[in-house]
Amino acid sequence: MYQDFLPIFIFTILAIALIGLPLAIQHLVAPRQNKGGDKLESYECGELPEGSAWVKFNIRFYVIALIFLIFDVEIAFLFPWAVVYQELGLLAFIEAFLFVFILLVGFAYVWAKGDLDWVKMSVRYGEGRYANLQTKREES
Repeated sequence: MYQDFLPIFIFTILAIALIGLPLAIQHLVAPRQNKGGDKLESYECGELPEGSAWVKFNIRFYVIALIFLIFDVEIAFLFPWAVVYQELGLLAFIEAFLFVFILLVGFAYVWAKGDLDWVKMSVRYGEGRYANLQTKREES
């Protein structure tokens, strides 16, 4: 009877090892000195931070990222279909064409709505490199 639980026991031991082993290695390898100065800066890449870290980000960053993610995932759905295209036949081709047509309608909607335009309005509290940002409305 205990042999029936052997796979569960092995799985549990493996899960604990896959969680604990990276944490133990990180604890052994991580530096314990030099936690001041540049290590406490926002960016360790040499880029100096500008302004406060509590700046409100424009929602446009998230909208563009979500639009990219949606269309990227949809292309990932088309890849398995393309692999077995010859075995599926004409009906599957029509279904895939309908799928791509719906994607194109969504893309046209996003484009017409103007969500792909990066600069739509002036930045109200622009600081640093955004202080002198000119938009289409301000130029005309």
